[in-house]
Order: sequence, then structure tokens, then C-alpha cells
Amino acid sequence: MRRREFLKLGGVGLAGVVLAAPGCDSGAERENGRVETVASEPEEPGVLQESLEISTSRGTVSGVLHPVEEARGAVVMVGGARGGIDGPSGVYKELSTRLQTADVTALRLDYREPNQIEECVYDLLAGVEALGQRGVRRVALVGHSFGGAVVISAGVASDLVVGVATVASQTFGADAVGELAPAKFLLLIHGTGDAVLPYELAEDLYARAGEPKELVLYTEDNHSIDGNRQEMLEKLYSWSRELLVDNSQL
Repeated sequence: MRRREFLKLGGVGLAGVVLAAPGCDSGAERENGRVETVASEPEEPGVLQESLEISTSRGTVSGVLHPVEEARGAVVMVGGARGGIDGPSGVYKELSTRLQTADVTALRLDYREPNQIEECVYDLLAGVEALGQRGVRRVALVGHSFGGAVVISAGVASDLVVGVATVASQTFGADAVGELAPAKFLLLIHGTGDAVLPYELAEDLYARAGEPKELVLYTEDNHSIDGNRQEMLEKLYSWSRELLVDNSQL
């Protein structure tokens, strides 16, 4: 896939994949504006989370923020081609609350235009930029299915990103995977029984990626890793913690 540069967003240089293809918007680039965020009251009583709106020149990007005061590390999570903020096997909310106990902020981000890869990468980078404006200095990205290509492209683009994790990722739109190394850690998770996107796609991404990288295969598990949900949760939590807390001085 050919690549060209995005224009700058909030002073941070962005780069993304923008070739036209099925399920990929090839519209002309539009000048990016300053990122502005608006937080609302907590979504659930007694739960430390809040709805977040990020205003950009392309529209408003929404999500749910699980904040930690003065956190310097954050994880941003995105879904598949249909968008949403729940993640594979509904793991994102629990992962977010776990991360808060480790003093890591989490953002479950929804797409403005699901299945439009250029726009989804733009949305994710807007989320990263918004966290940077809040003082975050190290970010890990997690994406499921279609979102795997989104986090790989955004991970290459942003200097704040130190790690990228995919769950059952597609390979279309992920040609930049080799550019993550050596500064950014790549974690690939896939089920060998995935009937939507075969696990060989994760093996292909792993082969094309540089170090540091890790491939985790769950035997006979499906596209959402339902059978190994707890193991996936623990892996994503420990991986994020190591990158954002244990290595915070790097």
C-alpha cells in the first residue's frame, strides 16, 4: 500500500496510510485544526470515568475516558470495522479500570466513520494528541480486527506512542508495521480458530515487524478471544504496565 503524509495535528507530525481501497476513504486531505476536548459527568455513578468529546476540523471524536490525575502514561483502545468501545470479548472496560489502579489513564475511543481507515487513523491520532495536551508523555495503543491496522498506522505516526497491541488484526492497511521498530513494541494476539481473519495474518505481521515484538496465539480461540478472555486481559494489562509504568523513566 502506498503511503503519504498527513498534515500536522496540533503541532505533532502525523503520517498515515491513505490509498483508496474497499472500505477505505480516499477523500482529499483537509486542514487539521486544534484539538479541543469537552468532558462530561461520569458515565456511571461510582465509576471513575467520563464521556469525552474531541473537537477537530473533521468533526467530533467521542470516547470514554478513565482518568488518573497527573498520569504520564495512557492506553488508547479502538474497535473493529463497526467501531464501538467495548473491544474483543468486551474486555476494554475492565482493562481500563485495571489500568487506573496502576496509575495509567485509559481512553476507549469510538470512530466518527467506522471502516474508513484514513478517518479512523485521524481519530486515533486526535485522541493521542488530546491526551498529550493533558500531560501524557507515553501512550500504548490497542486495536481489534480492523482496528489493528489503525493502531499500527497511528503508532508509526505519533512520537508519543511507545507500544502497539493488536487483537485478531487484519493486514490490509498495516503495511507500515515494519516501521514501528525499534522504538515501539509490537504485541500481536490472535486465536488459531479465528474464522473471520485467520491467525496466519498475525504470523505475517510478526514476520514483517522488527524487534521488539511478541506473538501470542490462543489455540482454537475465535475472533474475539472469548475462550481466553481472562488470559488476554492479563496479557494486555501486564504489557501496558511494563511499557508505561515500569519503563516510565526511559
